[in-house]
Amino acid sequence: MGETDVTAQEGRSAAGPSPIVAEAAPEAPATSPATGSASRKSGRPARFRSLRSPRRPRIWFEILLIAVSYWLYSLVRNAVPEQKAQALRNADWIWSAEKSLGLAFEETVNHAANSVTWLIVSMNYYYATLHFVVTIGVLVWLFRRHPGRYAATRLVLFATTAVALLGYYLYPLAPPRLMNGANFIDTVLVHETWGSMASGNFKNMSNQYAAMPSMHIGWSLWCGLTIFALASAPWARILGLLYPTLTLVVIVATANHFWLDAVGGMVCLAFGYAVSRAWYGSLPHRLPKRVPGKRDGRLTGVRAARLPRPAKEPSARPEPEAAGARRP
Repeated sequence: MGETDVTAQEGRSAAGPSPIVAEAAPEAPATSPATGSASRKSGRPARFRSLRSPRRPRIWFEILLIAVSYWLYSLVRNAVPEQKAQALRNADWIWSAEKSLGLAFEETVNHAANSVTWLIVSMNYYYATLHFVVTIGVLVWLFRRHPGRYAATRLVLFATTAVALLGYYLYPLAPPRLMNGANFIDTVLVHETWGSMASGNFKNMSNQYAAMPSMHIGWSLWCGLTIFALASAPWARILGLLYPTLTLVVIVATANHFWLDAVGGMVCLAFGYAVSRAWYGSLPHRLPKRVPGKRDGRLTGVRAARLPRPAKEPSARPEPEAAGARRP
């Protein structure tokens, strides 16, 4: 009513614009040289959202990024002042705190493992190598099998490592094997194995007083949780959980860390997951497994940019004949 004026003459009806529709119709965004075009403004959030969307990783970029990142991590970690006196005082405090809790078991584990030569030698090499080998292996597996989750999971690892550097600077800590007056055994020196960059001939190449937090735990738990969340084989998921558990035993048995250092590594990992979730809006394992390839991405982009097509008009049908009309 009031929206259509019907003209009875000539058997036709003319429809004028409805005042309700005219009021509800949105105005076209105004543009001016001072403020810039509206499309340019709307393009900024779109570009920002694209940065937060999972992308297909590029192998050359990932290799370069990981190599440079680890080089910077080692450089910054070793550039932190050693602060030997403060590191030893912090170690004494942690050891006293664990005794007050009745959980100062590191020395017992250290001596028990050291009494079995093949076991402690294996642990020395485990400590020196596996946190590199397994971590890189999980990254490669993610790159090949879960490319859509790769960037978010990698961000967890990078954020975890970055906040650990802050811990090394703010809280220097001597490992148990370097404590004064303690009865811990430096298993690398005793068995003459290459098990720690902070022992023997390599001690001058690494900051010996950066034990808190333990990145052996931070990285191994990252590997374990990633495998547990994404692997389909039950045995692989079980191994994923066993890996950080065994790493905890190794870092204690070799007297390289207190168990509280492992707690510090877990806190850093929790921070890493929080950063990744804030950036991508979801935990890594909940993101899509795959992203479109180069060819698929082009097609998808075309479809996404294409405006919705209008509804298909019905095919013209012959008007019904008037009553009484005869065909020729």
